[in-house]
Amino acid sequence: MGKRVLIVGGVAGGASCAARLRRLDESAEIVVFDRGPYASFANCGLPYFVGDVITDQKKLVVASSELFRDRFDIEIRTRHEVLAVDRVRRTIRVRDLEAGTDRDEAYDALVLSPGAAPIRPPLPGIDLPGIFAVRTIPDSVRIRKWIEDRAPKQAVVVGGGFIGLEMAENLAHRGIAVTVLEKLPQVMPPLDPEVGQVVAEHLRAHGVALHLGDGLASFASADGGGLAVVTESGARLPADLVILSIGVRPETQLAHDAGLPLGQRGGIAVDAEMRTADPHVWAVGDAVEVRDVLTGQELIVPLAGPANRQGRLAAESIAGRGRPFRGVQATAVVGVFGLTVACTGASEKGLRRAGVAAFERVYLHPGQHAGYYPGAKPIQLKLIFGVPDGRVLGAQAVGLEGVEKRIDVIAMAIQMGATVRDLAEAELCYAPQFGAAKDPVNLAGMIAVNHLDGLMPLAYWDALAGAQLLDVREPDEFAAGHVAGAINVPLSQLRARFAELPRDRRLAVYCAAGQRGYYATRFLLQKGYDAANLSGGYTTYRALHEVGLAPV
Repeated sequence: MGKRVLIVGGVAGGASCAARLRRLDESAEIVVFDRGPYASFANCGLPYFVGDVITDQKKLVVASSELFRDRFDIEIRTRHEVLAVDRVRRTIRVRDLEAGTDRDEAYDALVLSPGAAPIRPPLPGIDLPGIFAVRTIPDSVRIRKWIEDRAPKQAVVVGGGFIGLEMAENLAHRGIAVTVLEKLPQVMPPLDPEVGQVVAEHLRAHGVALHLGDGLASFASADGGGLAVVTESGARLPADLVILSIGVRPETQLAHDAGLPLGQRGGIAVDAEMRTADPHVWAVGDAVEVRDVLTGQELIVPLAGPANRQGRLAAESIAGRGRPFRGVQATAVVGVFGLTVACTGASEKGLRRAGVAAFERVYLHPGQHAGYYPGAKPIQLKLIFGVPDGRVLGAQAVGLEGVEKRIDVIAMAIQMGATVRDLAEAELCYAPQFGAAKDPVNLAGMIAVNHLDGLMPLAYWDALAGAQLLDVREPDEFAAGHVAGAINVPLSQLRARFAELPRDRRLAVYCAAGQRGYYATRFLLQKGYDAANLSGGYTTYRALHEVGLAPV
């Protein structure tokens, strides 16, 4: 007989662990327990089921219990809740939720994949009808039924992160007016504020009301039916439906009660092979703490990709083929009303929180493919890199097309420890309908390399003390909107008029997006001026100005 391996929880981490272990060890007895009706389902697809984009509930089931049994000889016991772990006896106490009976199950190896539960704060009115969270298929079924039975006219989504914005889009798809309530002053908290501002503008353009910088205080029944979402500032937001999307909390009670140590962030502490302090117990997925590969800090990252990899590595460790989990860099993407929003690695604010100061950033706004080919759409890209080594630390991008492709390339660059010089030299596929001979990834690397080499010093809108602004756009562009105090000398006239510019102050040069500013900066440097190009130009200025990070 082989090892008896029990897995608590399915979905990404537990299910991938079970399947990988079977491929490595045909002799193992593998049993997966899940308290829900499904052990392997696509929780990332739940908002789209609510929005009726995915119409068949069966499509959300990634692998049925029958498939696990027939294809892998893995036993799936749904509607079974694990109540306790006895580490001395190496048993778990399991309750059959349908029969109401308890029994003990022995293990040689135990894998905890309990996931995370939606945060449902104990606020007044939290149990009123019409307030939902979205974590499981039954959750989404209940929301669909509420929509079908009540025909709500307006909804409030509490939380402006990934799931919150997906829910906002899908509720709007059902014809419901949506307000997003977010405690922070921006949507998409993982992004830096100026990048999140682009997302906020897009949401407003599609009819979503944003109530930012205000937290949730309570719920109340509204006159004439429905709900009132009461905020910390005292505002009352009317709703016929409320979606709570304010984050998740790792389900660690089982591990805690078993005496397994938790980390500083409250997740289960594991080693590089996903093993807990008990040599017979592993843990994976949303309930564990993992290392940020860039800052070295311990994090809880509730994403399907890392959970799948952790499950796979736990299986390899159990099978005696252990290798380390490299950590996470939080690569993620979300679609919102046709806009793609993606990020990887560290954000600027995250680095500052971690006490990292030796970095710079560049902004650029290239088209997703060659400009001469019809339909080119801009990508707003922010690249963060270390100084002086140029190591790639993070990137954020927003656009209608081609965004995730670029972030995926940069994500791999981060994984391989690449520098901006590697980005500048990356050989990426090119045809006019897909990209450009200088891909946005190449351009980001080239801009950073020029800065590091002193060929194009960068200036930033949030650090302009003592500088003279020089706008090198054409007069009609300048007249349509410019930064107060700027001198307008168009690039086309600069060679004839540069002597008009002051030599006793640094010149902070800008254009619409950065390219003309680069040309002007190179010229001025060679004429002996102290000049720097304002990264991202006037386009980036407007986003920063909206979030209070650029001058009026």
